[in-house]
Formats: sequence, C-alpha cells, structure tokens
Amino acid sequence: MPSSKIKVSDFVAQFIAEQNIKHVFSISGGASLHLIHSVAEHDSLVNICPHHEQAAAMAADAYSRISGNMGAAIATSGPGATNLITGICCAYYDSVPVLYITGQVSTFRLKDSRDIRQKGFQETEIVKMIKPVTKYAVIVKDKNRIQYELGKAVYMARSGRPGPVLIDIPDNLQREYIELDKLESFVEEKEDDQGIDAQMIKDCFSMINNANRPVLVIGWGVYLSDAAEDAVELAKALKIPLLTTWACVDLFPSDFPYLVGTFGTHGTRHGNFTIQNADLILSIGSRLDTHATGSPPSSFAREARKIINDISDGELKKHEEDGIGIDIAVNLDAGKFIRGLLDNIHLYNSSEYMEWKNYISDLKQAYPVLPAYVSNNDEIDPYIFVDTLSSLSYEEECFFIDTGCVLPWIMQAFKTKKKQRLFHAFNNTPMGYALPGSIAASLFLDKKRVICLTGDGGLQINIQELATIAHHNLPVKIIVIDNNGYAMIRQTQDQWLGSKYIASSPDGGVSMPDFVEVAKAYGLQACSIKNNSSLKEKLKKFLISKNGGLCSIKINENKRVVPQTKYGRPIEDSEPLLPRNEFRERMIVPPIKESETV
Repeated sequence: MPSSKIKVSDFVAQFIAEQNIKHVFSISGGASLHLIHSVAEHDSLVNICPHHEQAAAMAADAYSRISGNMGAAIATSGPGATNLITGICCAYYDSVPVLYITGQVSTFRLKDSRDIRQKGFQETEIVKMIKPVTKYAVIVKDKNRIQYELGKAVYMARSGRPGPVLIDIPDNLQREYIELDKLESFVEEKEDDQGIDAQMIKDCFSMINNANRPVLVIGWGVYLSDAAEDAVELAKALKIPLLTTWACVDLFPSDFPYLVGTFGTHGTRHGNFTIQNADLILSIGSRLDTHATGSPPSSFAREARKIINDISDGELKKHEEDGIGIDIAVNLDAGKFIRGLLDNIHLYNSSEYMEWKNYISDLKQAYPVLPAYVSNNDEIDPYIFVDTLSSLSYEEECFFIDTGCVLPWIMQAFKTKKKQRLFHAFNNTPMGYALPGSIAASLFLDKKRVICLTGDGGLQINIQELATIAHHNLPVKIIVIDNNGYAMIRQTQDQWLGSKYIASSPDGGVSMPDFVEVAKAYGLQACSIKNNSSLKEKLKKFLISKNGGLCSIKINENKRVVPQTKYGRPIEDSEPLLPRNEFRERMIVPPIKESETV
C-alpha cells in the first residue's frame, strides 16, 4: 500500500483482494455503503449486486466451492445481515470457507448491555445470532483491530474443518483512517501436524485384506482437503466397489470401472443393497449423515466392519452414540489419510473380489435406474429427462442443482462425464440455492456456460436473480422442472398424511406463475418443453444457444422419486422391484430382523 494512512473500508477491500477473490456479492444499505464503494473502486475487485442478501450469501458460498478458494459477501445492518443467515448456514453445514462482512450502526449507537431492544436504526446484534453457524464472528469496535480481526477470520475459515466467518464493522469505523504501522496483526497459530500413525495404517490394510465384500465410500471431505486426484488414485489402486456421497457424485465418471453409484435414503437400489451387504466399509471424508445411513443408523451396513475417517472427532463420536460402531476411527484430514494409504499401498493384498463384483453386477441388472420408469405415453418422465440431459452435456460442464425432487432425480440417474461438477448445498439444502450458485460459477469461470437445475418451487425463492443474469448477460441455462408445486413434499404427504397436499399444490394454497413469461419479462430467452417426443431436440437447441435463458420442463405432478426410503426404515428396505422374498433369498448376509425396523 503506497500511503501509511488508509481509510478502513479501503483497507477491507484491499484485504479481500489479497485473498485472490475477484467478485464480491454486495447489497447496498446505509451501514454498508463505504465498504461497497471501496470494493467498487478497487482495481482488482468487481461488485456484483444481487437483489436479495440470501442470494448474495449463497453466491459467495458457491464462489468458494467452484474456486476452491473463498467467496465474499457484504450486507448492511439489521435485515440485510439477518437475510444472510440461510446462505451462511449452507457454508457452515458443508464446511465451506466464506468471508461475510456486515455493516453495523455506529459505535455510539450500539445498545451494548442496555436493557433496550435497539438503539441505532436497523441495529441488530448479528454476531450473537450468527455464532452457532460460523467458525468465527466478531464486531470490530476499535479501528486498529481491523487487520487482526480480518486475518484471524480468514485463518479460522480455512483451517481445520473449514467454515464461514463474519466480521461486523460499525459505520463510523468504516469512514475513519488508520495508520498501517499501528495495526495489530494476527499471528497464525501453528497447527498440530497430525502425522500418520503407521500402526493404524497397517491395521487398516489388515482389515481390508481380510474382507470378502469391501466397499470404498468417498465423501465431500476429499474436495475440502484438495485430495480429489489422490482419491481417484486410491480407488484405482484398491479396485474395490466404490460408492460416493452426493457431494462427490461428480468425482468419478459414470464409466469408472469400480463405481457402483449412490446410496442412502434417496440412493439407487443397487447402491443401497451393495453397502448393506458389505462386510467392510472404508469411508473417507464423509460424515455419514442419516440421509446416507438411513434410520435407525444402527441398521447401516449392519454386518460390516467399519473404518471411518473424519477430520471432526465429534462426528466420529456421533457414530458410536448412534450405534453404527467403528472398528478403526481415523480422526485426520481426508487428504492426509488418503496419502498415508497410498504411501503404504504395498501392504495391500490386491484381490479381484470377483464373486462380490459379480453379485453387484447382478444387482445393477435387477434394479436399474432408468428402464423401470419409462413412460408409456408422451409425457416427460423425470428419469428420461435426466438421462437425456446427461447425454447432451459436455465434459467439464458445471451444474448447480436445487432442492426438491430434481436433486434426487439427478443424483440417481445422471451419467457423469470427465471433470463435470455437480454442486448443491447438500446439508442445509435450501430451496433457491441453484440460481445464485450458477451466477457465481459463471462469473468465476469468465462467463462460461453453467446449467442451473431447479424446480418451480426452488426458482420462486430467488426468482429476482433473473435480473442479475440479464444485467451481466451471463450464459446460465436455467432448466425448471415444473410440476405444479412441491412434489417432494407431496411425496412425504403420500407416506404420512393420506395424500392431502396442503401447502404443496394449487388446491392446497401454492400456485406457480408462467415461468416462460416471467423470464421474458426479465429480458431472457425462454421456452417450454411439454412432451417426450420433442424433448431431446428442443433441449439440445436450448443448451447450444449462445445466450443464457430459461427452459420450462413440464412434468406430471404425480411423478415421484423412486426409490425413496420411508423414514424409520433401513436403506435396503426401499420397495425392491423383485418380490421381497425372492431378493432376500439372494442376500449374502442374513436379512434384518423385523424387530429391528421401525
């Protein structure tokens, strides 16, 4: 910096630029204007202005995911700050490092410990609110602490198990000047070098070598630890059946020789039956939540010995509490664990496991994803749509997927190609994430085509961001699965509430607009596809057009996610296509006793 004095807001902008962040998602407000102006006037930064702070927070989260670095968002005090919370939760629950900055009322207008609700206009104690879903949150009350707090926040965001951080900066401090030589700096703490326990690695290989039906599970942690390529190398070296969590469904192309598919409450049948019949689970970088294990968790891979890796000791202890049981708990960064296994791969007695692999091959033939759901008429079946979309997509394509039936449909049926990326806020899983996520990705990728897959309900949550796409002329291809309401909620109502579609359908109080006309009103090209016979031709035409736009895919509102395990049932218990008794006779391990089901 050329001068020894600098305005606080300018210092913040310079700090953001030094993190190799280019685009900052900013929403104007009286308490954030100095910050936003400083970002706009910085040569290396670009202000992107969404129309809702929720979208800004989600876009910053997505920017972190697509860049592998960090994203940043700025909002004003009060409602501006509170509107960020849903997006912050996305980053927290998926362990994504993001820098959130809020403006605050001037220090002399803070309520502090006074027994009042608010002193300054639009004052909200955002730090107290946000602490449970951030790794670090602080209000800066001394201008000379700004360098320390920013440095500490970014360190906290990136270290250990990553996550979001928030810095709250009062308006009067943003306008003041600071002397650089008087600023306190944050000194990064020396992290404990979690070395590889040689005996633990030997024990892992001993357990793998003694297995007859091993399974490798790869989760989001391998991306967070920058170990994606190492994970692929390990899968190739072990040559054992491979299952991925949804967050890693894009790591291996669908033709990867050992890939089985997805598993869990909305996983494929052959994937679930595979993991339930394994005698060894080697899980790396996955917290194995209840969507993966089913309910009760104690029924998950009940006959398998388990090697489970997680950077969080608390996540490992959770499994013991849930009755899953862990034979070897590896409390270590996923990348370090993978590299430890690779460095000692000579300890592995490689086996072809042909009986096991043939069994899995039979499962795939018995329980395919697509053929069982082919429509007999010309209406578009969601599984046919997904299959068609995957056939038309490019290698290295980037997809952002919203919450709703579109997510499991994609995760079950999409055939991934080389270096494709499929993003979603998997654990907070809010409606409305895909649109701002796609905007962030297209910006980071220098206006490369990005495909946004959303439902009609999800699009409504952040539909105002169509204006952001139009303003920046982004080549975002928005595909809306229009099934006249909330089909995933209707599926739950089918299971538990007698198919009364209250608050999920037009008759129940939820109606949708004509999305084609809405998109056109925002200045975007738009089209609609209503039948299967024209699906491939029209979808291809939409995808290859130069500009961004919206395509509405009309789906019968009675279409459901199949399979989906009802809550309280083990993940193998997902209404198999073959008669139940016939399948149970073919199982390698004894079936679950009826008393074990809920």
